[in-house]
Amino acid sequence: MYPEELVAPMRQDLAVAGFEELYTSEAVASALEKKGTTLVVVNSVCGCAAANARPAAKLSLQNSKKPDNLVTVFAGVDTEAVNTARAAMIPFPPSSPSMALFKDGELVHMIERHHIEGRPAEMIAENLMEAYNEHC
Repeated sequence: MYPEELVAPMRQDLAVAGFEELYTSEAVASALEKKGTTLVVVNSVCGCAAANARPAAKLSLQNSKKPDNLVTVFAGVDTEAVNTARAAMIPFPPSSPSMALFKDGELVHMIERHHIEGRPAEMIAENLMEAYNEHC
């Protein structure tokens, strides 16, 4: 587990953009049960989360259509919450960072770590915006 003082600024990066931080399995299950669309960002301490994933998630919110709910869990810290989120992302293997769009509790779009690494935030945001336009 990473110390909270290390991850606090990384958590805050998404929280100030409107993402609700989820710390427990129950909170994740409740978020995924909501009607409408929910974007789940599996946050991470890695460089591709800082340079690509978090900026892309925030940039994607400039789209005219966006998810009804924005939530995040933190890999390596909130283990119970992350495991529950990842279970809902099956058949995709666990990866962090990653992003998943759910509609009425069903997974409709997934961006895995290998889609994030080495790609500019703008490209990832565009991918998310296309998913929003289709599902939101």
